[in-house]
Amino acid sequence: MTTKRRTFSPEFKREAVELVLDQSYSHLQACEALGVGETALRRWVIQLASERSGITPKTKALTPDQQRIQMLEKRVKRLELEKKILKKATVDLTCQCNTLFNYLFRCFKFKRFPRTVI
Repeated sequence: MTTKRRTFSPEFKREAVELVLDQSYSHLQACEALGVGETALRRWVIQLASERSGITPKTKALTPDQQRIQMLEKRVKRLELEKKILKKATVDLTCQCNTLFNYLFRCFKFKRFPRTVI
């Protein structure tokens, strides 16, 4: 029989860790009070401590500031990808990709050389 893995919200994790860091609970006391495994709580404590020191985590952030940073980084990455795609899709009047190679290819193909190429 398999058991369903529990998931916790970032707010719950942050509040659990604040019991240990800010309210001087021991790891064991906090685990018993919240019904959470000790390993998970220790992981959350390490993550929140690193977030408070300014390190952006690889996993889902616990602090609102780090969550905003992760959201903005994701948005920047998406915008850069869109920019790259649009750059590749840019076309000129002859419906050819607007790159130097294609420009020179068209010049040789139609035997029209601008004065700057000759």
